[in-house]
This record gives sequence, C-alpha cells and structure tokens, in this order.
Amino acid sequence: MKKILLYALLAVLVVAAAWALLRGSNGEEGEVKLVEVKRGTIAEKALAVGTIEPEYEVKVKSTISGIVSEIHFKIGDFVEKGKPLFKISPNPTPLEYNEARRNMEMAQVTVNQASRERGRQLKLFEANLISRSDMEQSEAAFQEARIRAQIARERFELLDKGRIRMAGRKDIDSVIKSPITGVILSQNVYVGDPVVPLTNFQPGTEMCAMADMGRMLFKGTVDEIDVGKLKVGMVAEIHIGALPDTGVKGSLERISPKAHKDGNSTLFDIEISVVETGDTVLRAGYSATANIKVQERRNVLVVPERLVTFDNGNRSVEVQAGEKISKRKVETGLSDSLNVEIVAGLEAGEQVVERPPREIQ
Repeated sequence: MKKILLYALLAVLVVAAAWALLRGSNGEEGEVKLVEVKRGTIAEKALAVGTIEPEYEVKVKSTISGIVSEIHFKIGDFVEKGKPLFKISPNPTPLEYNEARRNMEMAQVTVNQASRERGRQLKLFEANLISRSDMEQSEAAFQEARIRAQIARERFELLDKGRIRMAGRKDIDSVIKSPITGVILSQNVYVGDPVVPLTNFQPGTEMCAMADMGRMLFKGTVDEIDVGKLKVGMVAEIHIGALPDTGVKGSLERISPKAHKDGNSTLFDIEISVVETGDTVLRAGYSATANIKVQERRNVLVVPERLVTFDNGNRSVEVQAGEKISKRKVETGLSDSLNVEIVAGLEAGEQVVERPPREIQ
C-alpha cells in the first residue's frame, strides 16, 4: 500500500513539473511584442558640445595711468557707445610730477629764445642782409620750439588735472568711455585700484568686458567622425543645459581646418550663429549641445533599429503574419541611432516582432 502511494505521489510531481514547464514556455511566447511598420521622418545628425558666447567681446582698457576714482555702471547694465564707464584720477609720483613741470618750463624758455632769434632775423631779412632761406630756418626753429612747449604743457596738465582742453579740437580727459553699445559682462577694477595704461610695450589693465548680446554664437567641438559630413550653412538645433525645456535654432558658420587632441579624441572647433531664440534669454557661458542636421528624409518607412539583426552583412527582421513568425531580409537606409529607414523588404502596416531581452545566466 505504501509503494502504491509513493508511485502515485511521484506521478503527480512529474505531471506538475511538466505543466509548469509548459506554462513557462507559453509565458515566454506571450511576452513577444509586435511593432507596426510606419511612415515617418528620420534625420542624421552630428553632435557638438560647447558653450554659448557673444560673437564680439570687447576688453576695455585705459591709455592713461592713474587711480580709478569713479565707476558709472554695474555688471549687467546696458550701455550705449560713448557713455562714460570709468574716471581715472592721475597719480604721478613726486619725481614724475616735478619732471613734467620742469620740462614745461624748459620748453617755454626755448620758445622765448627762439622768438627773440626770429625777431632779430626778421629785421636782418627786411634790411636785405640775410637770405630768405635763413629767415625760413629761423621761423621753422621757432615753430618747432612752440610745438614742443605745447606738448610739455599738455603732458603736465594731464598729470596735474587729468584732462586737457584743446582749442578747436576734441578735448582729452581721463574718462574712459564705452567703445560699443552692449552689456557689461565683467568688472575687473574698483574704486581705488591702480590702472596701467595700454601702450605698444605693455597690454595694460583690463578694466571691464562688454559685448553685444544680440549677436550670440555656439562655440564647440565635433568629433572627426562627423566633421567630414558638415558644410557651412547647415541647420542646427541648440539645447541649453540650464534650460532643458527650451531650444534655439542656429546655422553652422565656421569649421576649423585643423584638429586638436583632447585625451584620445580628435576634435574640430566649430561656430554656429544663433538665428532664432524665440522667448529664450541667452547668457554668455551657458553650456549647450548642438545637433547639426546632416541629412533628412520624410515620409519613409521607419522601424526601431534594435529590431534589425545583422548576419554576415545581411540585415533581417522577424515578421508575424497571422500565427506564423518568419524571418525576412530588408534593405536599410538612413539611421539616427534609434530608428532606421527601411528601403526594401517591408510594407507599411506590417508587424515586426520584438523578442524579449535574454537573461544572462
């Protein structure tokens, strides 16, 4: 009796195991998904990574030395061309001040001497005792001395008062004015700071930076794999990292003729002019990515690229017709890394099989 019960129990276990195996097999079949072949638009794009920058950024510098005494703006202000930005107060050393004063006095002495000499030569010329060329030399010496005295006097006035008033000509003063109409981006000096002038021998102190924020560029890099596909004038969609829900449109403007290395990558610099921003306010320095449209095809058959298998150069998909699943060769075209164009082998409305992912044992 015990043996009969044991055999019956074993038979029940075998049947249960077979039923569970069959159920598991049917469950896997039930997980097969079908994706309909549809018509759509597919585009090949090249990715560039970079930042938003103004097209022209101006570094404001002074041509005179001194101490910053007044500042007429704040960072972010919109300033028109010619408006004052800084006032520089002269700050000569005692030696420089005295030297400029003595040079002015010596130049005046030379003018007085040249004037007396010209007067004597004029009397001799009127008496026909000297030639015209001698008279002209005397007149030239007087005019040269007068000009040198004027230069020395202007230099002293600039050190003493910070401005020069010139009759019949533009006044020169120590007020630094805006060279362009734009927005102040940064400020590098403050009241009380010394200023080194811009000359042929030194770069001078950078006082502030400003730019026309109405003319913006995307400046970035693109990989060497994509650069051969790019041409000036291609349309780009620019996505700002800080503004994930907005985007701006641009046009490819420049492609660098020379690459540079970044680690193991070979990159080319590009510039994209921003042509349409909508309501988006762009700020200098925004991190951004640009998708440059290389080519686009509309109203073509499209399926997810993950459904296409590759075997010895052949491409195929699994298609379900009724209850039967069959493998079919296809020809593919343009790809955007997510979807792929089907050139031949499928028709719109057909069902392509998507197998469940295999589990790694």
